[in-house]
Amino acid sequence: MLQNQPLIAFVATTDSERSKAFYRDTLGLTLVADEAFAMVFQAGDTMLRIQKAQAFTPHPFTALGWRVNEIRPLIDELRAKGVKFKRYEFFEQDAFDVWTTPDGTEVAWFEDPDGNTLSLTAFSNV
Repeated sequence: MLQNQPLIAFVATTDSERSKAFYRDTLGLTLVADEAFAMVFQAGDTMLRIQKAQAFTPHPFTALGWRVNEIRPLIDELRAKGVKFKRYEFFEQDAFDVWTTPDGTEVAWFEDPDGNTLSLTAFSNV
């Protein structure tokens, strides 16, 4: 039923100007609209709506992620823009903060200004 319909992703922010700068300037997404209730970005073929909220508590798990071809060059670029990558005690992560899954997929996590956990994933079978 919905398999051929475009997906829209949502996260929330309590500071739209700070989030706008992060998603547009740091991550390089295209700002499509800044509306009363949300900012709209284009991320590849996916629309990302960042909802403007009065209060928000981020989830303790990944909210958004990007499939990438090579993870380490992107980590270097994002670090150069001030992004700090997360380390987890329960994963063995390398010097780039990358966790390699048993099948060879590589994953790294970071947060947006509101504490939403974001990720980069380089799948081993792609």
